Amino acid sequence: MRAFITFLFMLSVLLCDTLFAQENTMTPSAPTAASAATPQWMKESVSKLENELASKYSEQQRARLSRGLHQVAEFWRTGDGDAATFDNFIRTNFAGDQSAVDTMFNRFEHLLEQLNGHMQEIDREFRQQADLDAGPVLPYDEIFGGYDPSAHVLDDFFANKLAFIVLLNFPLTTLDERLAEGPKWNRRQWAEVRLAEMFSKRIPGEVNLAIAKAGGDADQYISQYNIWMYHLLDSQGRRLFPPKMRLLSHWNLRDEIKSDYADGKDGIPKQRMIQQVMERIVTQTIPQAVINSPGVDWNPYTNSVQPAAEHDGQTAERAGTGATPSREPDTRYAMLLGTFHASKKADPYSPTAPTLIARRFNEDREIPEARVQAMLNQILTSPLVATVAKLIESRLGRPLEPFDIWYNGFRPGSKYSEAELDAMVAKKYPTPEAYQKDIPNLLMKLGFSSERAHHVAENIVVDPARGSGHAMGAAMRSAKAHLRTRVEKTGMNYKGFNIAVHEMGHNVEQTFSLNDIDHTLLRGVPNTAFTEALAFVFQGHDLELLGLPAPDARSEAEKTLNDFWGTYEIAGVALVDMAVWHWMYDHPQASPHELNEATVEIAKGIWNRYYAPIFNRKDVVLLGVYSHMIDSFLYLPDYPIGHMIANQIEEQMKKAGNIGSEFERMAKMGQVTPDLWMKNATGRPVGPEALLESTQRALTSIQ
Repeated sequence: MRAFITFLFMLSVLLCDTLFAQENTMTPSAPTAASAATPQWMKESVSKLENELASKYSEQQRARLSRGLHQVAEFWRTGDGDAATFDNFIRTNFAGDQSAVDTMFNRFEHLLEQLNGHMQEIDREFRQQADLDAGPVLPYDEIFGGYDPSAHVLDDFFANKLAFIVLLNFPLTTLDERLAEGPKWNRRQWAEVRLAEMFSKRIPGEVNLAIAKAGGDADQYISQYNIWMYHLLDSQGRRLFPPKMRLLSHWNLRDEIKSDYADGKDGIPKQRMIQQVMERIVTQTIPQAVINSPGVDWNPYTNSVQPAAEHDGQTAERAGTGATPSREPDTRYAMLLGTFHASKKADPYSPTAPTLIARRFNEDREIPEARVQAMLNQILTSPLVATVAKLIESRLGRPLEPFDIWYNGFRPGSKYSEAELDAMVAKKYPTPEAYQKDIPNLLMKLGFSSERAHHVAENIVVDPARGSGHAMGAAMRSAKAHLRTRVEKTGMNYKGFNIAVHEMGHNVEQTFSLNDIDHTLLRGVPNTAFTEALAFVFQGHDLELLGLPAPDARSEAEKTLNDFWGTYEIAGVALVDMAVWHWMYDHPQASPHELNEATVEIAKGIWNRYYAPIFNRKDVVLLGVYSHMIDSFLYLPDYPIGHMIANQIEEQMKKAGNIGSEFERMAKMGQVTPDLWMKNATGRPVGPEALLESTQRALTSIQ
């Protein structure tokens, strides 16, 4: 799952604009202030045309007209035309009555759906070779994968003046207006709001292409970052992991730590070794030669390498005492800087949100950064953390170690070994086609009716992922959503199934919020934290979907504790992501090595503040290992927010007694503001309170 795809971001922007109908009750925004460089002729034209057209269409239109004229004036450039061109454009394109506004709204909604949908299809096809496990990725495949076919759409819409038609007729709104007035708006008004947001920026196509290329380069780097586990040696030269085990960083490495709790013999040595590998990745002291290569054996403690055994299955008892290797040359942080510098190119064209940080929080999430930070702090400083930590220690029979931030013992399925789960999954799903065929059955197990389950399944295509997997939704109703998950030659394993169930949650939401919604301009959910939350709901039932027993009351309590501990873990990761982006903006000329050092210090600092008091160990860098930080443009805060939202959603589903119908009802609310969506879904705004309350109840019921 890609935390953030630049193309999809641009498409989500493209599906946004605002129309203002005469009978609407939406309060118009104050006219946008014209640039100080506005030529005198334009000021005169604006004044003249406002009086002329208000007289022609009635004084009731003056507020709309004044707002629209000022919005057009702010974005009009010399190359767009002189006074005569401007005057003619305004007279020709102002929609002066309700019928004209309705016609314009309907036309734009239909045609933008087609544009977005076909651009999405092109993008998916161009990324196919890089995304799917379909043979080698050749140099030109990477170029195709990094190309954004929508990069020049905004340029084109301003050049042909379609953008100006929207700016003339429909209001741009601020976040404050949407938060204050949004609860009073009807569905049409919300669709109008989402339509206009596309034209709130005039970003050149070359900037969009640069962002897409940087994201594609970073994604390709991350998707190939495998560690061959059989070739890891401990100080005695032992191999703790089975032959041919190849784990992608960070996802599979983290999940291996989770599965190793079931290994009573070698679990702790394996977990400590993976932690050491992760720390080498974060600090960039990992040998270049061991990345995605079974050609060398590596002792991650001494950091020595030596030629590998001839075959993966060959026993080799040599100690890792080889030569000092060449480390990865800060490539991880060079990739991150690449995304920073590319995204920064858009800053001058975004006056109301002049940094990626502001755009991610105020525009994409529509939750201010300060509020997100406060919610994360509320989790991280909760006294429940220490209580849950003591419970974990009592179950492990030892003090916590840093890798226990991924403790998996609360999950009902933790009593099953990884091998047992792998065998179950491989038998059921030897191929991607087998999983696709079973989607209706899986959805019916989650409470969807047979009709709705088959409706959704018919709109999902399953593909074998090269990386860990992701979901790519459709952007027009005639297209299908794509589910990408990793399927090994021996069949899907449990890790792949767990990810597939998560991605299926995305696809189900994507299907309902496009195919079954009243306005395609509202497709999706308020932000990616919501789609993650809905996917978490599915993922939390993965063992039931395998036919294992449904959880009893105690198991439900255990699941809540698992959710809380997972939120505690990822909240710190999110703070690292946020702090690193602030550091890059404060140090725009930094080198990759300087960013490396800064990230390590940030990760240590956040660990020492929120985790060292619990784990009794300082200066741990594990919070910096998430691959999303490198290729996903400040995406990680969506995960802890998603956990909070998921808990609120699941609590509502428990009250309703059915996942399927409630999931569909919520998904069809579409892209309104987060608090409005959540109030309609559960009765209260987004926040950590529900998770903290359910965690307290869970502790009470278990202890």
